[in-house]
Amino acid sequence: MRVATIGNFDGVHRGHQGLVGRAVRRAGEGGSAVVVTFDPHPAEVLRPDRAPARLTSLDRRIALLERAGASEVIVLPFTRELSEQSPEDFARMLRDPAGIDADVVIVGRNFRFGKGATGDVDSLISLGNQLGFEVDVVDLAAEDIPGHGSVTLASTYVRTCIAEGDMRGAKAVLGRPHRLEGVVVEGDRRGRELGYPTANVDIDPKAAIPPEGVYAGYLVVDGGQRLPAAISIGTNPQFDGREMRVEAYAIGRDDLELYGSSVGVEFIERLRGQEVFPSIEALQGQMARDVAAAKALLEG
Repeated sequence: MRVATIGNFDGVHRGHQGLVGRAVRRAGEGGSAVVVTFDPHPAEVLRPDRAPARLTSLDRRIALLERAGASEVIVLPFTRELSEQSPEDFARMLRDPAGIDADVVIVGRNFRFGKGATGDVDSLISLGNQLGFEVDVVDLAAEDIPGHGSVTLASTYVRTCIAEGDMRGAKAVLGRPHRLEGVVVEGDRRGRELGYPTANVDIDPKAAIPPEGVYAGYLVVDGGQRLPAAISIGTNPQFDGREMRVEAYAIGRDDLELYGSSVGVEFIERLRGQEVFPSIEALQGQMARDVAAAKALLEG
């Protein structure tokens, strides 16, 4: 039995994980749970001025889908040509033995496909009946989240939380902390001079970057080691900075040599917004309080 679930899966949040889990159960022992995803996000091709911020890189998305149970991840390059494909041709691709070759296709209730998004779940069911595959339609998952009420488990909601600096809300839907990834690059080395050496991480500007401020979180290094960290996002206005930066101080560590390394930065909670202080001494005092607050929160 070859069971495929289809979607963008940006973020691989708990709703997405549920779809993958359903595919695993339907495939059964000896079957294949196939996840079909798109890259880039269709909006980046069709409406680039309104494309949503990316919650995960493609590599991380694939790794998270495999962790959720996918036995195979098929990435369809989203192009103008694919967007012009008719619903009928898209459905044939799902059944094509040389392509996805699905016996069962699992989609969310809001799934749309084909040119102009003219295909919906009803038309997919009809096409599946003609072509020989079953369609399993899953309602969007929702649950009560403390402080948020009833929430639909959706990427849009996660992006809204991140944009507001609500990292706990984002985590509740993702099922894990929101993570940015990038390579550690040379900075001004000002953090080291102030007593808090930071990793200056080069982040994809299309990523979902939280608002400026100071956060408690983790610096993820060496293939998964998570180091408690105080994280700063901003332009460093104290020193007339102009460039947006993401910098992470691994608490209590001044021995890390990370230049050129790929790292992750995970966000647990926003501690405060970006500020300018009357003196360097005042800045250092606040940095000490930030680090202490981050350490206490992470240990708690």
